[in-house]
Amino acid sequence: MDIFNELMGGFAAAMTWQNLLFAFLGCLLGTIIGVLPGIGPVAGVALLIPLTLNLDATGAIIMLCAIFYGTAYGGTITSVLLNTPGEAASAITTIDGYAMTKIGKAGAALTIAAVGSFVGGTVATLGLVAAAKPLGELGLLVGPPEFFALMVVGISLLVALAGKSMVKAVISGALGLLIAMVGIDPVAGAPRFTFGMDRLLDGVSFVAVIVGVFGLSELLSYRKGDQPAAVHAPNFRSLLPTGKEWRRSAPAMARGTGIGFGLGLIPGMTGSVSSLLAYGAEKKFSRHRNELGKGAIEGVAGPETANNSHANAALIPLFTLGIPASPTIAVLMGAFLQQGLTPGPTLFTEHSEIAWAIIASLFIGNLLLLVLNVPLVGLWTSILRVPSSILTALILLFMVIGAYTINFSVFDVFVMIGFGLLGLALRHLDIPLAPMVLTLVLGPLMERSLRESLEISQGDFSIFTSRPFSAVLIGLGLLIVFSPLLKLRKPKALNEDPET
Repeated sequence: MDIFNELMGGFAAAMTWQNLLFAFLGCLLGTIIGVLPGIGPVAGVALLIPLTLNLDATGAIIMLCAIFYGTAYGGTITSVLLNTPGEAASAITTIDGYAMTKIGKAGAALTIAAVGSFVGGTVATLGLVAAAKPLGELGLLVGPPEFFALMVVGISLLVALAGKSMVKAVISGALGLLIAMVGIDPVAGAPRFTFGMDRLLDGVSFVAVIVGVFGLSELLSYRKGDQPAAVHAPNFRSLLPTGKEWRRSAPAMARGTGIGFGLGLIPGMTGSVSSLLAYGAEKKFSRHRNELGKGAIEGVAGPETANNSHANAALIPLFTLGIPASPTIAVLMGAFLQQGLTPGPTLFTEHSEIAWAIIASLFIGNLLLLVLNVPLVGLWTSILRVPSSILTALILLFMVIGAYTINFSVFDVFVMIGFGLLGLALRHLDIPLAPMVLTLVLGPLMERSLRESLEISQGDFSIFTSRPFSAVLIGLGLLIVFSPLLKLRKPKALNEDPET
């Protein structure tokens, strides 16, 4: 009953006209970002953080969360109509989505995708409501050692974000930690790595770094001639699926919801994995599996439901434990910190009203996304007809204005440009950017809790193993770090002669 009352209080706050407007704008901007091929949710959220800096904490996070799950549906539109995924998680949708377009069923595919996204996102948000209270009460048991252990688990996700090379991931993570250390020492209060520059006493602007590394480097790496193909939007009548298509979609949506929710809870797991596994599930369990690849509605309903279910489920580790489960969630966590909110168990004890307002807005935002996207497919596809040179110029202008308005300082614009060039260099060297943003966000929190713990124990490191909760979490972090070594030993064992 307490959860219900708190959720109702959250709805009361989320349904003020200001917060409804922020949710609507977030869905709108998220869809636009998703439609533009190549930008993706990480760069999209990073680019739009400057819009929220002068908003109150509740409105800012509501808007950014709506941008986050809005991009998940925006990428579907280009996948279905153009055979070009706007982001990685929508890539598998191109198989049957574009096949449906070629047989005149694009409208039905887009509507089913929107409804599936609504179902998956809503169910995952119900999961967040159920988990919030019990895990939030852990805040009463969390001291600096336990918080440090949580950050160890978060930093260990660097392994999951490594990509092809662990060495390159470590280089990226080390760069993030170095950037995070610029400014005032959190315990001693002395400046470090400021090189005598007063503007660096407060550290390097997180927003300027993220916009530069993800947004500007994306623009700088854009290849000339990458102009989208011509596209024709379906008319409104064709947006209505048949009764048979609804009946075939329902089991696929149910399977996609379960897969996306389960995988969304696993730190380091991306939405593209959920989409791929949901498609694989349809290949195995669908009654119409033989039609997959030829325009089967299940090939759209399953992956798209899993995509949005994953996106909302990935917020559960962030809200309840303070662990960013993906690069996009890490950027979102940075936005929380910018607003003076620390995600994790204490979020529900120290900022309960804000937390429940944000959770309630997830229900509202998913409904807005459904209402907004289906009738306006023609509007979204018209964006793709704008010449890429004009779109690039507008995005660049927005980035410069956003970086300047952080502190109304030209210095932040130069910081953004500098990190844009760094991001471009890292892309050319095939060094992943995700570990950098992970350590940039978690590094300062980890350092502060480490040093506070050692002050409590007078320098005795056994404080982390003598407390059960922190010992278990540190063990989990070490298990994640060393799991790749176990995988490396498997092939060796398999290659051994069975007779020896």
